[in-house]
Amino acid sequence: MEQQLDHAAVHAAARRIAGTIRPAAVVPAAEGVWYALEYLQHTGSFKARGAHNFLAAHRESATLPAAGVTIASGGNAGLACAWAARAHGVPATVFLPANAPRVKVERLRGYGADVRLVGDRYAEALAACREFAADSGALSSHAYDNPLIAAGAGTLLEEIRSALPGLDTVVVAVGGGGLFAGVATAARAHGVRVVAAEPEHCRALNAALEAGRPVDVPVVSVAADSLGATRVSADALAAARAGNATSVLVPDEAITAARRALWEEHRIVVENGAATALAALRTAPEPLGERVAVVLCGANTDPGDL
Repeated sequence: MEQQLDHAAVHAAARRIAGTIRPAAVVPAAEGVWYALEYLQHTGSFKARGAHNFLAAHRESATLPAAGVTIASGGNAGLACAWAARAHGVPATVFLPANAPRVKVERLRGYGADVRLVGDRYAEALAACREFAADSGALSSHAYDNPLIAAGAGTLLEEIRSALPGLDTVVVAVGGGGLFAGVATAARAHGVRVVAAEPEHCRALNAALEAGRPVDVPVVSVAADSLGATRVSADALAAARAGNATSVLVPDEAITAARRALWEEHRIVVENGAATALAALRTAPEPLGERVAVVLCGANTDPGDL
């Protein structure tokens, strides 16, 4: 099933997920700043958008197999895949390392997923996932590197624009780049600037821009659990080079401070990955825009360390 990431793909995704995804609440936070509360989304992160669009598009094109979908992810992508599969009435088989936290395993099972524990490293779970897909005919999904996944995430920008007329800048955290690629693609069609925020030592997009191609990077950050992709997607790099995006790096101390500030000032609890976007705003040497939306993209976190 050939797909490309463009504004038409985001529009198609919005049609497919309408009525199943929670529209993002956009609330005022400070002078000229609004928060997009996407952590209130099904499964606790924006990933539900892309997962639902991915399966809906395959159903439309009659390429959604009876064997369902499979993914190797114990994080937000795995949860979203399991949730979307349940919504579409197909099986989800999720592969994790055997040492995955029990709470993640139980949550996945709560969404009806068949959880397979393999090896003690993600690479082993991924290899088993690929083997399962080849043997069973299940549709193989990815945490971020797929145009349908990114287009689903891009629907968030359209909702923010509807809620916030005159939006000129949106700030998003970047891991593998699915959210960024979709949002930047949609934003470009409306002349909206995108600030791509990454931890200093978890900088797959920033390094790709520097090298001119996706490259592997070390992943060492308090936000690595959700932003810890070793390589950014080609779609994300293309979106970053299209002219309406700026790459920003923030230190871990700023991320933890932003996360704490969200709790202390607004009683909002998010994961460090989501706080990375706010950290970029808080550490910017000058205002990022006149009407700025900061995407708080996920809240699958333990609030005990606030």
